Amino acid sequence: MTLVYGSLQLGLLYGIMVLGIYISFRILNIPDLTTEGSFTFGLAVSAMMAEIGHPYLGLLLSVVVGAAAGCVTGVLQTKLKIHPVLAGIITMSGLHSINIFVLKNRANVSLMNKDTLFSAARKLFSGLDKDIVRLIVVLAAAVIVIVLLALFFKSHFGLCIRATGDNQDMLSASSVNVNITKIAALGLSNACIAFAGGLTTQYQNYADLNSGTGMLVVGLASVIIGEAIFGKRGVTVGLVSAITGSVIYQFIISLATKYSIFPTQMFKLVAAVIVTVALAIPAIKEAAGKMKTRIGGRRDA
Repeated sequence: MTLVYGSLQLGLLYGIMVLGIYISFRILNIPDLTTEGSFTFGLAVSAMMAEIGHPYLGLLLSVVVGAAAGCVTGVLQTKLKIHPVLAGIITMSGLHSINIFVLKNRANVSLMNKDTLFSAARKLFSGLDKDIVRLIVVLAAAVIVIVLLALFFKSHFGLCIRATGDNQDMLSASSVNVNITKIAALGLSNACIAFAGGLTTQYQNYADLNSGTGMLVVGLASVIIGEAIFGKRGVTVGLVSAITGSVIYQFIISLATKYSIFPTQMFKLVAAVIVTVALAIPAIKEAAGKMKTRIGGRRDA
């Protein structure tokens, strides 16, 4: 049961981050590399606020700083005309120094014996097992974020963001400022990612400067796994599939760890392979189709 609880907790926790990646990668069609920096940014801010006794304010601020980081990337892309990939790299690199500053030049910060959202929940549900309480908290957080995002993307502005990813030229012709929708979408995306980081540090009772490393690949793998099950449908289904993919990914990692299928240091490589194969499928299908056509043409000749 420990494996099940742990996988569910981490799957839902990182699933909030995956929702942010889904927004930028699938809705906006932009590969946003800000992820690793904004995840750690939210984690660092939440940790430092919890350390001085304000865990709830820390979670709120993690959302704010994540949104700010995403907006910076958006401004670099739209106003300064920097390539989306380079814009994300620039913001991520800058955030590394900012995160060191926020953590006061410490590589990690312990929150043992500090008040957090999870310690407060354990006091509130004192009769329940600790793992169940943790699961309730992360499940509630994930459901709230999904509901808010689903409602937002059904609003007028949310529909404009969705249209930006589908056909921004048509949207511009409709007198909608595409730059604003891009900046807002990247801000929303990184707000989710930083919020996940803020929750993570309170969940594990410590913050590490390198916690965000590899998170983008993990998030993309989760999105792809979810789409393999649900298919590419509407945004609401897409959000649910992203969370589901995250949970399944964590189950896979937990099983691989328990049965020593591959070494721990290979996890990110496995995620990278999953993403590579999934993204290469269209090219593979196209090559297979061309080969089939050539073979058919030779037979006819």
